[in-house]
Amino acid sequence: QVQLVESGGGLVPAGGSLRLSCAASGRTSRRMGWFRQAPGKEREFVAQINWSGDYTAYVDSVKGRFTISRDNAKNTVYLQMNSLRPEDTAVYYCAADSNIFSNWDIWGQGTQVTVSA
Repeated sequence: QVQLVESGGGLVPAGGSLRLSCAASGRTSRRMGWFRQAPGKEREFVAQINWSGDYTAYVDSVKGRFTISRDNAKNTVYLQMNSLRPEDTAVYYCAADSNIFSNWDIWGQGTQVTVSA
């Protein structure tokens, strides 16, 4: 089973930038994505990318500010977050599929992103 480890979270002022990384312990041949969960809220989808990198999707609230990318040689997916807002504060999770029948069944431990006003 592939394991995912996120890094890159932290505290940043509004308008700032962060880049999150998600390193997979093995080759991931399918889509990968980022989700987030703010205090008192349900986990929500943020972005996803297919294996070849030519298809991406984003939740409306981050379009134009966040960019997802991947480096398959390094088994790593990234989330570049620009123009951060206080409402982006959440624990960010990396996710992947273990097989063609699964639906986001592999998760990382999460990394905290805090945006100060």
